[in-house]
Amino acid sequence: MFDCDREPEELVGFAQALDVLRVDDFWLVEDLGWGGAIASAAAVLASTQRLRVGIGIVPAPLRNPALLAMEAATLARLYPGRFVTGIGHGVSEWMAQVGASTPQKLALLEETIRAVRSLLRGGPVTLDGRAVHLRDVQLWHPPAEPPAILAGVVRPRSLELSGRVADGTIVAEGHGPREVAAALAHIDKGRAAPGAPARHELTVFTYLCADDDAARVRAATDRIVATQAAWLGVEPADVFVIAGPAATAAKAVRTLWDAGAQTVVLRPLGDDRLGQVRAVLAALDSPAEGA
Repeated sequence: MFDCDREPEELVGFAQALDVLRVDDFWLVEDLGWGGAIASAAAVLASTQRLRVGIGIVPAPLRNPALLAMEAATLARLYPGRFVTGIGHGVSEWMAQVGASTPQKLALLEETIRAVRSLLRGGPVTLDGRAVHLRDVQLWHPPAEPPAILAGVVRPRSLELSGRVADGTIVAEGHGPREVAAALAHIDKGRAAPGAPARHELTVFTYLCADDDAARVRAATDRIVATQAAWLGVEPADVFVIAGPAATAAKAVRTLWDAGAQTVVLRPLGDDRLGQVRAVLAALDSPAEGA
């Protein structure tokens, strides 16, 4: 993941460095006041050869579904199979700052995902929902290979919604193997609904601080762990972080895969973030880890 605290001028170089490593995905953040995710995704796709580029996540209250589908279709046509986006509720405080708060969070998310997926598959779409209203909208240039639309959600009802309408789910930072397994139970309940998408990709975001020095690990992770704990409503000790020597970090990545994650997105913290990723990849490839 290219974190939002990094300057936009670093984006392309960071992506190109990862493009030559054994990394499948490159994820971008869309947070209020930071870099625009669609523009950033276009820059990365244009400057790399093979990485799949994901946005984690687009806030539904800020994105009209027709416009989002237009943007996604353009990137999907220019770079087939290399673009994916998550859509979520948006952070309540940030949505309030820009006048985008809504009491109909679940309806807005579900209707946005349904509308975007339908538009990307050719439409036309007419939807007079509780929160989304489209009348005979159709893309002139839908992609031959529609990109996956994932839901970035946390709570049980939203996870069930994701299983019901999305192509996958993004599990937020701070969730470990136990929480991932619990999330899958809610997702699977939604996937049992009639008309649910046939395939579902589980993507887990996780903090990373691959460093042998415990003091540096604490300095790099304490503040963000406290912030995430408050957002999740848990104690800081219960926030899952992949931290410590590279071999330890590699084992922690494997626990997420074993819990059901298909994609693990590392969000490096602290110094030499590219070096941390390289070290974890090397540890994953080592015979001791079972390459």
